[in-house]
Amino acid sequence: MNTLFEQIKENPLFYGIEADGFASMLPCINGQVRTYSKDQIVQLAGEPIRTVGLVISGAVRILREDSEGRQNLMTEVGAGDLFGEVFALAGIDISPVTVQAAEDCRMLHMDVRRMIASCPVSCTVHHRLIQNLLALLARKNRLLNQKIEILSKRTIRERLLLFLDLYGQGRRAFTLPYSREELAAYLCVDRSALSAEFSKLAQEGVLRCDRRRVELL
Repeated sequence: MNTLFEQIKENPLFYGIEADGFASMLPCINGQVRTYSKDQIVQLAGEPIRTVGLVISGAVRILREDSEGRQNLMTEVGAGDLFGEVFALAGIDISPVTVQAAEDCRMLHMDVRRMIASCPVSCTVHHRLIQNLLALLARKNRLLNQKIEILSKRTIRERLLLFLDLYGQGRRAFTLPYSREELAAYLCVDRSALSAEFSKLAQEGVLRCDRRRVELL
């Protein structure tokens, strides 16, 4: 138990919670650690949402299928990040997305209903957990608004430049969180067209790109 807490204690979800409080709270929210192999399905679209997941190590992809059966990458969730909590608090019982392991990963699953409802003994630790969860949701809402802003752009160039500006946060050089294929899915554009746009921007002296490493010139 102490080993698990040491791995996740820096997560904002557990801000203000000590090891003893975490140990007493974990059974209350039915916390269970599970491991997944790369490409293994964690949650299928159309299945009931029963848990909120916290990625301890590795990463998962959040995918959504369009009307033609193509899967679009909504986002990638890495170590220390949550998934499923937005749907849980919105009262959505059936998952509209598929969650798939992007690499070998280990995660903590927490029961949705137990997590968002105060426990019978009204422990202060559980109250703190709920407060932290609401703060995380506010941050995710800001990120969602950023993606909406990106997808409102009509051209691939506009979407790409805005994404780089938002992700870079003023940095001149940084490493992208996605592969070229994953970034194309995130921006909802064709992969080859996105690669062509990267090449054009490099030729124009706007940026320098080496795989995932980007330098804005």
